[in-house]
Amino acid sequence: MRSSGPRFPALFAVRGEARLPSLPRRAARRRQRLRRPSRRLGCFSLCAQPAARPMAVCEDLLLCNYRKCRAKLAGYAWVTACSHIFCDPHGSGEFSRSPAVCPACGSALSGKLDIVRTELSPSEEYKAMVLAGLRPEVVLDISSRALAFWTYQVHQERLYQEYAFSQAEGRLRQAERACAQRLQGKEAEVAAVKSEVASLKRVLEEYKGKFTALSERLMERNRQYQKLQGLYDGLRLRNMAAAGRDLPASASLTGAVAVATPPGAFGPLFGASPPPAAGGSFFPFGSPGGGAGEPAPPPGGPAPRRR
Repeated sequence: MRSSGPRFPALFAVRGEARLPSLPRRAARRRQRLRRPSRRLGCFSLCAQPAARPMAVCEDLLLCNYRKCRAKLAGYAWVTACSHIFCDPHGSGEFSRSPAVCPACGSALSGKLDIVRTELSPSEEYKAMVLAGLRPEVVLDISSRALAFWTYQVHQERLYQEYAFSQAEGRLRQAERACAQRLQGKEAEVAAVKSEVASLKRVLEEYKGKFTALSERLMERNRQYQKLQGLYDGLRLRNMAAAGRDLPASASLTGAVAVATPPGAFGPLFGASPPPAAGGSFFPFGSPGGGAGEPAPPPGGPAPRRR
């Protein structure tokens, strides 16, 4: 069996002797490896290239920790030692007082570096010089503290959003219960109105039946009335025609009785009644112009004298 030993660079056997590749050839191969994209150290090769798109965590901007503000921070911001950050207007207004107190947690900020006004989008020159000359452990310490501040802010924002979500969910449940109660009340009202409408429809049907019966009775009475009216009109016309035929006969009969009866023939019977006037009627009724009980004046004669 072959013994597994350390791998050495490729050996070139020339005339039975082993020797390493020449230096120019090795340098050319190294340049070619540097030009080709790295496969083993892919993360370092990506870091060397410019980032096409920032990380997703960097897209979430920090918010002002002032209770009534909560605006997205841009430009300048005020950072405190108690891991809170405020926008420039509120930070300038709150930290101009003495002693300075954190508006978020109420901590006293009496140190020189407890409050720092920082630029959120520094220039490239600032980025190149702010940590220049520091040892790697110091740079890593500063970076870890900055990342811890960012993580704390993101965690607090998450807790606040969860609290706001729970509050909104509680209000939503209350609104749903209130809506359910109101819906039940409205459904009860609708059921009562429907029952009332059904009862009114039944009453309406009853009244429609009564109206139909009364209409039929009225039509029957109208037919009877029309029939009676026709009979009455026929009888009236018949009576008028009979009266028209009997009028000349009665007039001639009255004249004949007056000629045939001598004056005073009915004296014993009507002794109290005065004799009829000449040319007058037998009945002593007054004319419209005369008095009561006076005979009518003869035609062409003088009017009777009043008593």
